[in-house]
Order: sequence, then structure tokens, then C-alpha cells
Amino acid sequence: MRQVLKVFILIVCMAALPWSETPAAEDKPFVIGFSQATTTEPWRLLFNKELRTEAAKYPEIELIVRDGQDDAQKQFSDVEEFIDQRVDVILISPKVAGALTPVVNKAFNMGIPIIVLDRDLANKRYTQFIGGDNKRIGRTAGEYAVARLGGKGKARGNILEIWGGMKSTPAQDRHQGFADVISREPGINSLIEPRDGDWKQDLGYEIMADAVERFDKIDLVYAHNDPMAYGAYLAAKDAGHEKSMKFLGIDGIPAEGVRWVHEGVLTATFLYMTPGAEGIRQAMKLLRGESIPPRVTLPTMTIDKSNAEDILLRHGLIGDQQGSKTKNGLTSIAAGAVAAATRPGGSE
Repeated sequence: MRQVLKVFILIVCMAALPWSETPAAEDKPFVIGFSQATTTEPWRLLFNKELRTEAAKYPEIELIVRDGQDDAQKQFSDVEEFIDQRVDVILISPKVAGALTPVVNKAFNMGIPIIVLDRDLANKRYTQFIGGDNKRIGRTAGEYAVARLGGKGKARGNILEIWGGMKSTPAQDRHQGFADVISREPGINSLIEPRDGDWKQDLGYEIMADAVERFDKIDLVYAHNDPMAYGAYLAAKDAGHEKSMKFLGIDGIPAEGVRWVHEGVLTATFLYMTPGAEGIRQAMKLLRGESIPPRVTLPTMTIDKSNAEDILLRHGLIGDQQGSKTKNGLTSIAAGAVAAATRPGGSE
């Protein structure tokens, strides 16, 4: 009887304990770790802004952001930190493929979902990749260059290509896509050996400044992003040669590349959407038990004088009084193109 009484008292005491102060398992937030390659480029800053804005829509998310500071070893350590913390999902935009593939594979092998953004890795041991089709963008830029230099089979001219980070997959693909097109044109001559501008405007300037001293005639500059194309334009302008050249870039940020096209600085830019917001959306689907595709390809578009003004109007970056063609918004054709290019998350 005494034993029964002891058990009864123990049960009563346990029931009186403040269990309500212990958080329920389901109240624990999802922890998402995001490793960004660098924040020294405007495109990367927009990338982070859109990712944080999307994450703020989900109160159940705890977002941890680490800046790799343009250093692959720093980024490697950041991912190691996420592994030690056992975050629920890792998002990573790697600086380079080779140095960061091992640590991503390590996390994946431990069962942590990995979503790779923008730059691909050396193998496919991750959950999902989100980004643009850089070879397609390169081919589109090549076709545009051929058209501006005389047309298919008739194109003539000297082209200077300024690479982004040469060890990164976007730069390699943007080069390959472009080369696939212009290599079929015997009248086009590619100047100088590959030069690495590392996505930086100042390096684009230096590469171009060197080129204008070495070559009497440069007809077109193809840079792997808009800041390098703008740097090349400034170097050409300082040498007094900018009016005889065409400048192509990639990114299409409205306040940057699109504005430069509208101002006549760049001839064209090619949209490269940031994958930040879509990365958060895909991570949330995964955390809620939904299946996600292994690859999401973001749409692109060509931006030149024919549509740059409309895009700036749409983003409120110029007033309606400055629009010579569309004072009341976008034309139906431009609206469709821009809507397709800015639609979040669609796979092509």
C-alpha cells in the first residue's frame, strides 16, 4: 500500500511541473543557412536583398547569412559552421566549383538538404540547383553580336571578350555559349587571350585600357557582366574610342545595366535574374514535405534600346514624361516580355 501511495504522489508531483514553459517541438523554427560568395558586386547585393525579403514572409524561418568575402576558404569554413549547427537547409552560391564541392558533398552526405544558387559545382551531389542558363545567355549574346556586326554569314569585326571569374561555371558557360556562335563566323576575329576581370568594374577598365593601346580597331566588347562592360566603356571613352564600339554586358539590373543601355553607354545587356527569392521558396517547399525539382532554370531576355525605357518606367526609375513611346506604362508586347523575365521561379 505504501508503494502504491509513493507512486501516486510521484505522478501528482510530475503533473504539477511547469511543462507549459518547455517549447513544443513544432514551435522550433526552421534554420536556413545561406553562404554568399561575396557582397562586393551590385548583383550580389540585390541577390541578398531579394532573399532576405522573401525569407521575411515566413515567420517560421530563422535565416543565417554568411558572406564569403570573395574567399573560397572563408566560404568553406562558413559551410562547415552550418554543418556543425545542423541547420535544416543550406543555400550556397559558391565562389568557385572545385574548392567548395567537397564541403557541400560532406553536408549532403550527412543528410542536410543543399540548394545551390547561381554557380554550379563539380558534381551533382546536392538537392537542387537554381540559376540562369549561362550557355543560352552566351549564345544569345553571340547571336546579337553577329547581327550587329553585319548578320549571319556576313559579320565582320574584332571582338574583345572580358571574362568573369575564370574558375566559375557562369563565366565558363557564358564564354562557351558565345564562342559556339561567333566561331562559325569567319569574318569575326577574337582579340587577346582570355583575361579575367573577376566580375569587377575596375578590372574591366584595366583590361580595356590595355586593349585599346594594343589594337587599332575594336568593334565590339563582350563582358560577362554589366559592371565590367561599363568599366570597358569608361576606358574606351578616356581613350576617345567609345563611339566606334559596341558594348554588351550581362545582368540587366534596372538601376544599373538597363539604365546604361537607356543612356547609350551599353548597346545591350542580357537579363540574369538573382535566385535568392526562389531559393527561399524552394527551401520552404522542401521543409513542408513537398517534392522539388533537381533544377530550376530562371528566364532571361535581351534588353536594348527597344525595351530599356519601358523597363525603367515599370520600375519607377524614370518619369512618364521621359518616355517617348509609352507615356502610360508598358506596351502590351514589352509588358509580356518583362513579366516573363521577372516571374518568380519558373522553370523553362
